[in-house]
Amino acid sequence: MTVNVDDVLQLEIEGLGPLRSPVMLIALTGLFDIGGAATTALDRFAPADTAITIGDIDPDPFYDFTQERPHVEFDEGEVRLIRWPENQFDVVRGRGGRDLVVLVGVEPHLGWRTYSSCIRLVAQQLGCEAVVTVGSAAEAVPHTRTPRVTGSTTDADLARRLGIGQPTYQGVTGVVGVIQSDLADAAIPSVSLRVGVPHYLMNAEHPQAVAALQTHLSHVLNVPVPADDGELASEIERWRALHDEVVEGDVQLQFYSRMLEQEHDRRAEAEIPSADDLGDEFEQFLREQRDDD
Repeated sequence: MTVNVDDVLQLEIEGLGPLRSPVMLIALTGLFDIGGAATTALDRFAPADTAITIGDIDPDPFYDFTQERPHVEFDEGEVRLIRWPENQFDVVRGRGGRDLVVLVGVEPHLGWRTYSSCIRLVAQQLGCEAVVTVGSAAEAVPHTRTPRVTGSTTDADLARRLGIGQPTYQGVTGVVGVIQSDLADAAIPSVSLRVGVPHYLMNAEHPQAVAALQTHLSHVLNVPVPADDGELASEIERWRALHDEVVEGDVQLQFYSRMLEQEHDRRAEAEIPSADDLGDEFEQFLREQRDDD
């Protein structure tokens, strides 16, 4: 049975009104959300309690429910509910000079082209000027340093302006790679941001990586990071102590961590452009796209 976008995408934008310089942000649980850093960063950066839900993607055709099992919950202790994997589109207005369209979802197992087409259609219907995907991956990085955020884009001009690379990888890809290719075909600029988490602690939480992604999103989009009353800073301190404890109990891990620190410090000297430069160049790029349109 063939599944079309119209069969699975529900979008209610009547009465929403025009959006200001909208950019779509995407984070998906799965292979590129190690430690939940990417989805947590987006949840914090664009909180659901400030959002307007405008649509979702029906999960039924996209998941093997023996792998991504639904959850049974009680609503207010009375009504028993089944919670299916959610892919919900929200709009967060008034973040600096722009509005955000946010998808925090679950990487699908099946129907990647249809899933990607849903995202492309929402971006087109809402007039999104660009799409930014965020991810986290297990890498050879030390837990004692602020993790680096790397970026790439298929747009050569945007890559030059932001001082980031264009994709050079060849091989198997995830759904984000499919989405970026689909967006490029539709002439919608996209940027991929990825933070590294220590591969020797990949089963832990990494609030420091969450903070790094939020800061980088803020720099690129030129919008403020929401205030959190010190909650994230507290989490960083707590998890840093837990990470230290793990490393202190293993002599080989101590040696390995020190080696990673030296390499990290060496590479940090050739860091990407400043925060102000990133935001200014991204905004100038989008402004020129508007003029061309």
